[in-house]
Amino acid sequence: MSDPTTAAHFMYALIPCAGSGSRAGSSEPKQYRALYGLPMVIHTLRAFHAVKRIKQVLVVVAPRDKVMQGLIEKFALTQVEVAEVGGAQRCDTVLAGLNTLLASGANSDDWVLVHDAARCLITPQQINSLIDAMAQEAVGGLLAQPLADTLKSADQNRVATTLSRVDKWLAQTPQMFRIGTLKLAIEKAGSAVTDESSAIELLGLHPLLVACDSHNFKVTYPQDFALAEAILHMRNNPLHGKH
Repeated sequence: MSDPTTAAHFMYALIPCAGSGSRAGSSEPKQYRALYGLPMVIHTLRAFHAVKRIKQVLVVVAPRDKVMQGLIEKFALTQVEVAEVGGAQRCDTVLAGLNTLLASGANSDDWVLVHDAARCLITPQQINSLIDAMAQEAVGGLLAQPLADTLKSADQNRVATTLSRVDKWLAQTPQMFRIGTLKLAIEKAGSAVTDESSAIELLGLHPLLVACDSHNFKVTYPQDFALAEAILHMRNNPLHGKH
């Protein structure tokens, strides 16, 4: 299979990491909270650092956040750079990160994989599956999970109607697009979108959905940490519980 990094096009990862993580129920930023013995963000960064096709991983943090740089050095993540240019909203942080990449020598036609720092169970294999799927793709795409549950719309906490789950997917990250196209899309969309794919869609484009599993969830609420901890324990102790 051909590689999206050929023909002089490079690939970058961008991790927006400027949020406070208030829904996680902790006073410290969620990305720095310990999970299976490591700051949560380190699990995320190690997965991307292991994908050698990615030229550079850029973590965008809030201004004056010096914690991230210390972690990068401590864990010897040599392909990871930090930019203290995060904004008030996710779209602001991503846009600032794209501008940082371009100012550092990336080209508009290069690829960027934008990933939630809190999706810390992402694996190098899943990242590579998205990259491979983009080999013949012009628009770009994202990891996503086909919806299995029944959907209800509500009116004052009562069921208003049942929605068809046919052709419904749960969007995940990374989401992979050309840097220039994504920059234009976010500049046009502003804060009206909650992920990169939504901005691309507003340009009239249709990103490719690449199936992923439910373990690539976003650690958001206190109970999510226990589940993520259990999954990491299972991955690191594959024979645990077997006889």
